[in-house]
Formats: sequence, structure tokens, C-alpha cells
Amino acid sequence: MTKTLNPIDLEIVTEGLISIVREMRQTIFRTAHSPVIADAQDFSCALFDPQGQMVAQGRDMPGHVIAMPASVAEIFADFADEMRPGDLYIVNDPYRGGSHLNDVTLITPVFVDGELFLFPCVRMHWADIGGMTPGSVSGQATEILQEGLRIPPIKLIEQGRPNAAAYAILFANVRMADERRGDLESCIAACFTAERRLRELVGRYGAQLLLDSVAANMDRTEQRLRDRIRQLPDGVYRYEDYLDLYTDGRYDPALVRCVLTIDGDEIDADFRGSSTQVAAVVNSSRAMTVAGVFIAVKSALDPGGLVNHGAFRPLRVHTEPGTVVHVAYPAPANAHSEVRKRVISAVMATLSQVAPDLIAADQFGTTFQNLIGGVDQRTGRSYLYYDYPAGGNGGFLESDGPSAMNPVDLGDISTIQSVERLETEIPIVVDASELRLGSCGDGARRGGLGSRRETRLLASNGAYSVQTDRTTVPPYGLHRGGPGAPTVTFVRRADGERVDFDTPGKVAGFAMRSGDVLVMESAGGGGWGDPLDREPAAVADDVTQGYLDADDAQHRYGLRFDADGRVDAAATAAARQELRRQRTWLRVSTTGRQPYTGERGRRRLAYVGPGTGLAEGALVEIHGPHPAPLRAWVRHDPDLTDDQLALDDDGLQILGAEPDERTFVRVLADRGTTGEGPA
Repeated sequence: MTKTLNPIDLEIVTEGLISIVREMRQTIFRTAHSPVIADAQDFSCALFDPQGQMVAQGRDMPGHVIAMPASVAEIFADFADEMRPGDLYIVNDPYRGGSHLNDVTLITPVFVDGELFLFPCVRMHWADIGGMTPGSVSGQATEILQEGLRIPPIKLIEQGRPNAAAYAILFANVRMADERRGDLESCIAACFTAERRLRELVGRYGAQLLLDSVAANMDRTEQRLRDRIRQLPDGVYRYEDYLDLYTDGRYDPALVRCVLTIDGDEIDADFRGSSTQVAAVVNSSRAMTVAGVFIAVKSALDPGGLVNHGAFRPLRVHTEPGTVVHVAYPAPANAHSEVRKRVISAVMATLSQVAPDLIAADQFGTTFQNLIGGVDQRTGRSYLYYDYPAGGNGGFLESDGPSAMNPVDLGDISTIQSVERLETEIPIVVDASELRLGSCGDGARRGGLGSRRETRLLASNGAYSVQTDRTTVPPYGLHRGGPGAPTVTFVRRADGERVDFDTPGKVAGFAMRSGDVLVMESAGGGGWGDPLDREPAAVADDVTQGYLDADDAQHRYGLRFDADGRVDAAATAAARQELRRQRTWLRVSTTGRQPYTGERGRRRLAYVGPGTGLAEGALVEIHGPHPAPLRAWVRHDPDLTDDQLALDDDGLQILGAEPDERTFVRVLADRGTTGEGPA
């Protein structure tokens, strides 16, 4: 137990530490060199105590800052007994607490009266860290060595003296080294700015009061989250989702499986049973999985509370090394954001089973990292274009989902980069940046729209890479809401030819020519509630606003207009009744047949009678009593009747369905997406 503190002192110290973190951010924002930092703000800052607990952070990127403690722990493991004033440490190793190699973490110890006090920490996305493609984000890497320079915990500065050999190695292995050096120096400046401000705070209040306040603040943050967890019913809840993976050009998705246990004021999230890691860009570190769990729980149950180590204490996360959610050497780790987002989707779906009114339908589900880089032969200069168009977020009880806005795990990172800055510094022209028509998931509360961005290359040539997800299995809706549109990328040649990719979302070094246009269409958010329950006036307004076209309104929502262009209530009601009649309803039953199939990945099978009209290999979603649908691929079973759908017991538990209960089946892709079924 911590000592009793004057509550005014506690608040002043708490806000004082957060203010220091904010000044760290401003230092970086004002001094960094690359657009991804100075404009997009793809970095985070925090303060840690001598036990490696995060004690303060500001408006940072949750995907960074929530995972920082794992990197700090690794630095402590190697150097805790030999830290000295003026030291600064650096690490980016995903196998040792990192995310992907581009995210570089620095910490420096602050000593007061010869004792370790607090540690400023920065994690920053380096626009390039070496590797097989410009920007180091390859969709085709098969081992981490192809993804860039891997930095174990090392001293970059020792008692104020830079480690010249470490600097030389770093900048000999990255593209556009001057820009990387500028970003690094901005991080170092932020750490030393924090040290100065901490000393000022100690001079004002004393070190002991600060440490006592830190402990008390973490304790109250912990208790606040425990109180909210305690309000949920105890039980075990399940969900599963997929990551895009290809085997010999065939879609062979990897499984992310979550079993969530609520017990009193604690939550256990168990991801054992997820797919084995693969020599492909589909894996991530345990730190990212832990971050995904925390982000989902905290944003759903206690979005207004502070974020510090106290909020981590009620959560337990279980993973198995050598899986897609806990990568081990030598597998690639650059799917960090995709795995984190799939973890968030899975945890949110389980929470929707116990707190349905608190949970939104699925976010667009990918960071959507697009890169074009190379050397412009006309100028002889290296360049790198890095873009990540935001998508739609899920609808929820009170409202439609936000459009083209980054989701909760990206914090205040820029949703849309400044076109003017990009065009000034990089040989490109952004021809279009707009909402993506019709990409929203249908629902009583529709999902948000994705975005559509067209970027024309002016350089003589370039290598295009993309690492993204949700190209095949789309964001889910809740309460029979429809899915958001999946992610799409293609290149339109200067002569008008459209070039699609055999492995959508997983491309490395595709050769672009001057005048080629990269088209990026981000996914939409899932819908919430039955789309046929949406107010006709709201659908009509979506048409007026240009979110849907008239055909969308008619076929997806049953909207009908009279001769004067006004909503025809009677005709709309009749059309909706017909759409309901056309839906596929099947009785669920249990089967002893294999529940999953796959080569390197693992996907669920739904067994149906051949007379259901569902094509062999079709991707479907099954809506049962639980809010989130179960996704599966159709397998015909002649022993089943035309109104039956068979799953294993686990599948029924995910649905919350009993045998013989009727479920609504929605087809997501008629054709076989995995090489099975009709082409």
C-alpha cells in the first residue's frame, strides 16, 4: 500500500509528469526530419520508473506506447546493474519486446542523488531501417533478415559519449541516412529535454513525493479498471479471426484465436491455439498481442481513465512462442499492426457477448502500409513515399461509424497526410483523396466509409510494396450488421492498363514507371444492427451525401422512391420484406468432421448440404445469438439436409447457438477464395 497523499499534490505531480511527456512530443514534432514523424506523428513518448513500469504518457499512439514496457524490460535485463548518468539505450528487436524493425525505441536513465529515478522513453517509426525494399515494409519477406537491421539492446551513448561504432553501423544499413540521423537526434533531444524537466520537478517537490505520487496514481488507475471489469458477468467467451496469408498463390489464411475469461475483477486472454508462425509476413511479437488486448479492454470499459502500468495489472495474456501472435526467430515480424488489429477485433467480439451495448462493429482492420521508393534518375536523389490511408470504423448503438479516420490503436497519428508537404518533398502528385463510395458496412447504424487515394509517380521509376490485411475476410458487423468493403490496391499504368496483384496486400518491390498511378482503397467499417431496420430517411441522406449510390440504397437497404424522388414508405416496406424472405437460414448441428483445413494457415469449415445453394469453397459468415458472426468456408456434406449447417462444438459456442437453432448465413464471396470450389 502506498502512503496517503495530499490529493492536490497527487494531481499536480500526475499532470506535471504528463506535461513532460507532452513536451517530449513537441520537441520531436518540431525537430524531426522525415514527413512520417514531423507530419504524420508516428512516434510515442513515455516515462518509466526503476521497476520498468510506465508511469506517464500523453496523447500517444497506443500501438506504440502500450508495448513499450516489453522493450524497456529487455534493456533492464541486459543493463540494469550498469546504468550510469548520461547513458542512452536503443533497441528495435521484435523478439525482445519490439514491434517491427522500423519502430526504434530509446530510453535514458535519470539519476537523483545517485539513485535511479525515472526513465524517459521514445519509440519512433524510422521510415527506413534497411532490408529488401525501400521503407523496409515488404509484403513478401520470408525471414526477419529481409526486413532490415535488427538492433538488440545496446548503449548508443555511454556516460555522455556517443558510441561511434554503433552510429556507423546504424547509418551504413539504412536508406536516406541523413534523414534517419535527423530523426534519431530529435529523439535524443526529447529524452534530454525530459531529464531537464524532471530535475526541475524534483527541485520543486522532492524525489520522494514524486515517487509516492507515481505509485498512488498507478494504484488508483488499477482499481478504476478492476471496478469496471467486476461489473461484467464471469464466464468464458470465444472468437476467432483471420490474417491474410498465401501459399503458392492460394489464399490460406492464418487463424487468430482468442478465449477470454472474466473472473471477478480480472481478465485472461488466451491466444494459444492460434496458427503456427509462418515464413511470411503474417507474424508479430508477443508485445503487440499484449498491446492489442489492453487497447480493446481499456477503450471498451474505461476510455476516460489514465493509461499507466496500473491499468495493465488486471489483465493476463497467454501466448505460445512460435505462433503468429508470438513470433520467434527467424520468422518475419512486420505484420505487427495487422496482428495487433486482429487481436483487437477478436477481443472486441468476445466483449460484445457480455457488454453488447458498449462495443462497436469492427474497424477497418489494417494500418494499410503503402510505400514507393528508389532513386530518381533525373535528380540522382533517393526518395521514399510512405502512405497509410485511413479507413472506416464500425457503427455502434448510438451512431454510424466514423469515416476515413484512424482507429483507437493509432491514437492521434495523422489520418490523412498533408498533400502539400508530400508533393513538396517527394516526386509524386496526389490526384485524388476522397471517401470510397459504398464501402461502409450496412446496418441500422452503418459503418464508416473507407478512403480512396490516387498517387501518381513523377520519379523516373520506383519500387512499390504494400503490407496490409482485410483484402479477403472483411471487417465484421455486429447484430446482423453487414461487413465493410475489403481493402483494395492496384496500379494504373500511364496507358490506362490496370495491374492487380496475385497476392493482394502482400507485394514487394513491384516496378513502377513515371506516370503510373497507385490506387489505394481502404476498407470500410462494419455495420451495427440489421440494415433492413435502418431508417429510410437515413439511407436517403446517405445517397444525397454521396456515401451510397441509388443502386446501393435499393439492393442493400430496399429503399424505394416515388415519382417525385421522395422515399416511398409502402414500397420500401414491401421491398424489405422481400429481401428478408430471400435470406438464407439454416439449422445448426454438430459434426465430428474436421473443423479446420489449411496448408500453412488454418481456416474454419462450415458443412452444408449440397442443396443449400451455397457454393463449395464460398466464404460465408454465420449470424447466431452472439453479436459477432462466425466466418467459415463452405464444404458440402451429402449426409446433411438442405436446411442444415454443421460445425464442431467450439463453433456453436462462438455463435452462442444450440443445436437445431436457426442461423442467418450471409455469403461474403461466392467463388472459392482458397482455390476450392468453382472458379
